[in-house]
Amino acid sequence: MDRNDARFTPLLPLDDVPDGKAVGVEAGGRAIMLCHFEGRIHALDNMCSHAQEPLACGRMRLGWIACPAHGARFDLETGEPLTGPARDPIATYKVRVVDGMIEVAL
Repeated sequence: MDRNDARFTPLLPLDDVPDGKAVGVEAGGRAIMLCHFEGRIHALDNMCSHAQEPLACGRMRLGWIACPAHGARFDLETGEPLTGPARDPIATYKVRVVDGMIEVAL
């Protein structure tokens, strides 16, 4: 893919999202969460589909992140809910790292 692809928006330096952490950012009028898990970056909506709470401050383990309000878990790859009470998935975004900068397709 061409690194000048206009669909990708630079958001944060990779160093700003340590492995095992999630960081919330605003981009393109959306609340997005960047999750660094086991060396991979994931980009998802930063809002629980059930509680409408930001997810970036939730617990992240084994490829999922949990809503801090009611504990609903979402898969980092697909955005699908793994446990209730959430039933609806959250949006995921294509992500890449170019020259140490995390870029997301919006």
